[in-house]
Amino acid sequence: MSKFLIKNAKIVNEGVIFEGDVLIENEYIKEIAESISLKSSDVTVIDAEGNYLVPGVIDDQVHFREPGLTHKGNIESESRAAVAGGITSFIEQPNTVPNAVTQELLEDKYIIASETSYANYSFMMGGTNDNLEEILKTNPRNVAGVKLFLGSSTGNMLVDNQEVLEKIFSSTKMLIAVHCEDEGTIKANLEKYKEEFGDDIPMNKHHLIRSEEACYISSSKAIELAKKTGARLHVFHLSTAKEMELFTNKIPLEEKQITAEVCLHHLWFTDKDYDTKGAFIKWNPAVKTEADKNALWKALLNDTIDVIATDHAPHTIEEKQNKYLDCPSGGPLVQHALVAMFENHLNGKISVEKLVEKMCHNPAKIFKIEKRGFLKEGYFADLVIVNTHQPWVVNKDNILYKCGWSPFEGTNFKSRVMHTFVNGNLVYTNGKVKNLKAGKRLLFERE
Repeated sequence: MSKFLIKNAKIVNEGVIFEGDVLIENEYIKEIAESISLKSSDVTVIDAEGNYLVPGVIDDQVHFREPGLTHKGNIESESRAAVAGGITSFIEQPNTVPNAVTQELLEDKYIIASETSYANYSFMMGGTNDNLEEILKTNPRNVAGVKLFLGSSTGNMLVDNQEVLEKIFSSTKMLIAVHCEDEGTIKANLEKYKEEFGDDIPMNKHHLIRSEEACYISSSKAIELAKKTGARLHVFHLSTAKEMELFTNKIPLEEKQITAEVCLHHLWFTDKDYDTKGAFIKWNPAVKTEADKNALWKALLNDTIDVIATDHAPHTIEEKQNKYLDCPSGGPLVQHALVAMFENHLNGKISVEKLVEKMCHNPAKIFKIEKRGFLKEGYFADLVIVNTHQPWVVNKDNILYKCGWSPFEGTNFKSRVMHTFVNGNLVYTNGKVKNLKAGKRLLFERE
């Protein structure tokens, strides 16, 4: 039985920061108080003086590449990097190989995670043009939701049949998460740049190929369909200023039928960074302009956007060195997302309370995750201690991703994750991940 007493922490929860102590017993938060005295000798005491204690981050969108693409990463390697970065729960996407588009293939991923994951886990059921029957078998109690790619993806996962889309939207009560980019627009843009540059298109054209228009056309159609059918829609990785008009901050999150996510890279990089970062910031949807970034920040802070995630999607350095047409989109982020957001806090862009709301509380609310995402007595002890006065530089020696690189290489972060707890287990401390695969399957408060 593990017991920990965290003393003198700056506890961040539900818009409030207060100094106090937290007692962990077994998997749960046993007590939160201004001061907790040690009642037995079998308790490990951690003095967190001057440091923030936040709920473990819930990343609602990752690609951990297992099964089928494990040369890029796997559940073990990427969840290990996640807990080092303060992410204690993740929701992984279905575009692995084979695609998770049957109940059996979906369950295969849960079996792998149950044996190898350092963090808590859930996996999205994938939708295709022809698997509605399988989608409807999905258990809302122990599966996060249904993922639809409305732009190109791995294998057979592009859902471009309008009739099928409408059936999926109107048939399931589960949360439907969507990747919104219009395939026709992207193809037309690509042809234009192929004519100009042949097979050597510059990386800095990526945001013009996967353009604002491509995003807006697709996301506006998805939202129109959700309104028509009453579906519960969650729009992943928004990247443009124009899309912000499609969402609202006029009603509380709990009443929203349509919710919005932004990813770290769209809050950090702009099209100007293609000249120095090149393929290492090639994502879909693309990193766009400074004006888009500013609009995303504004929408995040005024609650038009509800969640910050990573869309962690590693590729090997060799794959990223290909020319534009053969270079895959995506990059690894789970180890650096929380400290990057704390950097934004230290630069005056966001409060710690708001950061915790968007990375911890709101993902738990949107997906109705049971007993996680908050620092509350009786909740699972998923906690992170962050020191905002511990500068460090991201380099090859401290990157834990299997792919071995990061778009943040060379970045000096002022904040550092000191300790990470998953289900009451201290899984990361003193710069090292313990060999303790403490992750559990996430459960959801749904009928």
